[in-house]
Amino acid sequence: MDMRIPLVYALHSGNLYGTERMALSTAAGLVEDFAPIIMAPPGPAIEEARRSGFETLPFQNAWQFASGLRPVFARSKKIAFLATGVMHSSVCLALNLVYRRRVAHLHLVHGGASEKLSYGRKAKLNNRPVEFVAVSSYVRERLIANGVNAAQIRVIENFLPPQRVASCPRREPFAGGGVRRLIVISRLDPEKRVDLLLEALERDALEGDPEAVPYEVRVFGTGWNTEALKQRAASSRLNVIFEGFSSTVDEALAQSDLLVHLCPVEPFGLAIIEAMAAGVPVLAPDAGGAGSLLTDEVSGFHFRANDAESLRQKLRYIAGLSPEKLNAVVAQGDLLLATRYSEPARVGDYRRILMEQLA
Repeated sequence: MDMRIPLVYALHSGNLYGTERMALSTAAGLVEDFAPIIMAPPGPAIEEARRSGFETLPFQNAWQFASGLRPVFARSKKIAFLATGVMHSSVCLALNLVYRRRVAHLHLVHGGASEKLSYGRKAKLNNRPVEFVAVSSYVRERLIANGVNAAQIRVIENFLPPQRVASCPRREPFAGGGVRRLIVISRLDPEKRVDLLLEALERDALEGDPEAVPYEVRVFGTGWNTEALKQRAASSRLNVIFEGFSSTVDEALAQSDLLVHLCPVEPFGLAIIEAMAAGVPVLAPDAGGAGSLLTDEVSGFHFRANDAESLRQKLRYIAGLSPEKLNAVVAQGDLLLATRYSEPARVGDYRRILMEQLA
């Protein structure tokens, strides 16, 4: 008989993007003490959860979600409940009015494009027996700005599991040749500001500067702006290839010299720590959650958010750095992966909170 405490992880999406991948990694890290149950709409997340050996409860609406969760309450005296949507938390609170179980209730906030949906609605859970977990200090700030009770929020950053770090293709250390091959891994939506990189490259092209760096740029991702960005790059004759969605992005990352992250309102930026695992330095804006993941000139590089000229100048600066400087930045990224963004540290945070609330 399994004596572990049920750990219900409720996902608002059935996809397998950053939020869902972190959910599965967190559940996997807690399996010694908890029995994971993944609740999500049908899709890749449920399929991956099953491959991991987790119990799964697919749902497509609030009624199905409540119907699936009710038997867990009926059979369990203690429950660890992790939610990503207000509906999930509301159903959990309502069920516990009936069953009166000991529940450790965490509401995870990964952020998103919509202030109201990503942060504003969370205030409905103020003064309830719910603790918010923000994935970055930026997300915490946005929650507070949207009326969420600051006393209910704590920050636990995302991480990469050791097996993920070990399996990442790794770039060879810099030995010469400079930074020429740029990679962007992002949704191609307006708030992601991929257009900023095109503008920076256009400025070099328009000036006809003989010292301009001949960058090769590969962009991985899809979104609303895909066709407009493609047309702009083509009309400006920029050396930018839009790869769309690709299963070989890890290999492409390891073949690159620099990850360029452009979104100034990114809640976290999982691609940044994945670049660290690949031995690739990162250039990110000095704003948002992404900006807080690294220290300029130490573990990565910053440019002024939303400023194409600052981006252009920082790219030129990085292109001229010595191999020793670039390798030192990569080494600091490795250190962050082993400490700040490590599974033992961050899963340990979750375990402590859950055990405290269930004691």
